[in-house]
Amino acid sequence: MVYGLAVAALVMTGAKLGQRVGWVLVFRIVVVIFAASSLMMIFSPTVEWAIAGQVLAGAAAAIIVPALVALIAENYIGTQQATAVGTLGSARAFSGLSAFLIGGTLGTFVGWRPIFMITLGIAVAVFALSFKLRSDKGQKDVTIDVVASVLIGAAIVSLTLGFNNLNGWGMLMASPDAPFSLVGVSPAPMLIVLGIVLGQAFFMWTRRRTKRGEVPLVDLSVLRKPTERAAVYAMFTIVAMEAAVNFTVPTYIQIVQGRTPFDTSLAMMPFNLTVFVTATLIVRLYRHFTPRTIALMAFGLTTVSLVWLSIVVTNNWETLPTIIGLIVFGIGQGSLVTLVFNVLVTAVPKRLAGDVGSIRGTTQNLASALGTAVVGAVLVTVLSFGVTQSVEAHPELPQELAAQVDLDNINFVSNQDLRDTLEETTATPEQIEAAVSLNEEARLSTLRIGFLILAGVSAIAAIPASRLPRYRPGDIPATN
Repeated sequence: MVYGLAVAALVMTGAKLGQRVGWVLVFRIVVVIFAASSLMMIFSPTVEWAIAGQVLAGAAAAIIVPALVALIAENYIGTQQATAVGTLGSARAFSGLSAFLIGGTLGTFVGWRPIFMITLGIAVAVFALSFKLRSDKGQKDVTIDVVASVLIGAAIVSLTLGFNNLNGWGMLMASPDAPFSLVGVSPAPMLIVLGIVLGQAFFMWTRRRTKRGEVPLVDLSVLRKPTERAAVYAMFTIVAMEAAVNFTVPTYIQIVQGRTPFDTSLAMMPFNLTVFVTATLIVRLYRHFTPRTIALMAFGLTTVSLVWLSIVVTNNWETLPTIIGLIVFGIGQGSLVTLVFNVLVTAVPKRLAGDVGSIRGTTQNLASALGTAVVGAVLVTVLSFGVTQSVEAHPELPQELAAQVDLDNINFVSNQDLRDTLEETTATPEQIEAAVSLNEEARLSTLRIGFLILAGVSAIAAIPASRLPRYRPGDIPATN
């Protein structure tokens, strides 16, 4: 959580810092900082040290995000640039795959500290390879807008905290787990409203600063054209959907089925591997199809695959139809995450590449938080409603038993946990089996409804996708 908050809050400020100091130098500095954070995690004697290490890693990642975009714009051109952007776009999927596979394996069989030994080794290797990059001197006349930095940082932190805690703190009224409440209202929606207000204040301040001829924290001209805004909308949608799927599947595998992180990594491998491969190879289609055509086909794939999953999915994720559905969704997702990023990078001059990187980082963080929070809230709400309706219609489960285990306010639990809870009540063996069966049916129904809702979102996303450019690489204006 603290890692993500640090990234979200500092990504735009990091972009401007890179423009001022020079992207290569800044990149090397933050890689060293990231290595230091890994050391802190490896040798952390207390939880506080581990949290500090995560904050430090998040701050470094906030600067790396726009730095990578700027370095690609500086070191590659033409087809090489498109391929590099595709590789960077697929890096998110590859990191997800490696995190599930390596992290899940080590976390299950060894422990969490060895994971950070791997990140330390990667940081050392990346630092050594950075000396092959073309160096730049930076722009000393670039200033960092502190007011805008505070506004956007506070806005993103407020939005992220609000969305991430909708389930835990309450969507409207405060739950017992909420840290505080205002006349009974949950702090989560209040933080979301505060984040929106601060975000609007950031845009107003930035436009005012630009009119004065002063350097803004981020140049909003990168979103001047409808095609560029459409790319951001499409990116937000697909990242939110990816976050929703990456939340839903592990939730069922680890919490509902009670399996290990290693099992989760194996179940998620087809999806993440497909995203990685597709995001890397999709650039080969740019010569033959326009961004608009590719995006519409990709959203078509994600929509069809989600509808398919809602039909064939069971409580067992190893079935072939489920794997096929995840693979098809991964093809659409991998195509989109690279495509929309490429549209943004190729539409602006090199000097604004860092701004594109900061907008990409901000969009992905907010979309990830929103996708996880919304799908979580929807699934819990649908599950609670389904269980309540089933309990009322089930003759073997009297209201007295439902009250003992609070079935009207149930969350995602495994069959074994539910059995353990019911065994502490007055439930008979027949009633326990009936409750477990009811819970299984409700979970599966909830899962299918969740996939159908995501399919609807995917279908609606065709609207911004239809506004993407209709050019091919040879038609792109020479803005760089």
